[in-house]
Amino acid sequence: MPDKPAKWSTESETVICETRVFDVIKKKMRMPGGAKSSDFFTLKAPDWVNVIAIDENNEVILVEQYRHGTDDISLEIPGGVIEATHGNNPLEAAKRELKEETGYESDNWTHLGSVSSNPALFNNYCHVFLAENCRKSGNQELDKHEDISVRKMSYYDFCESALDGRIHHALAIAALAKYQVYRRREYYG
Repeated sequence: MPDKPAKWSTESETVICETRVFDVIKKKMRMPGGAKSSDFFTLKAPDWVNVIAIDENNEVILVEQYRHGTDDISLEIPGGVIEATHGNNPLEAAKRELKEETGYESDNWTHLGSVSSNPALFNNYCHVFLAENCRKSGNQELDKHEDISVRKMSYYDFCESALDGRIHHALAIAALAKYQVYRRREYYG
């Protein structure tokens, strides 16, 4: 048995369905060594951004919105799609999403890294940013399909919300983990 799994080879790839949010791709994949091939389905989507936004009073800025997948209201951090029409720039997308969803802006940005959205199904990544000393600069500029409420809470309550399930969005939890590692590295050197 090899020390590290080998990549599978793609025999064919077909777009099964195109949507506004992602494309469904059917891939015929062959195992390393050519032993077996089979069909697999993946979702092709643009990269996303998520923002841990902290205001001048050290409160975390959150958004609350309805999510179709869970058919429920979800408490999350600001974020969204990196759009080609805006140059595919993760930082610019993070700034845009924070402003559009919350009406807040920041001059103090840090890239905390990226995570695979769900490597079993999705091809994309979510880029995580920290925006510090955020200030209210205007009103929300929501898209036509967005209905978002802005919420603020202490960092302690933010962490507790992740633990008790009030915040359950996996990418928001991943962003919180990235942020905690960043702060720990800052503290311990």
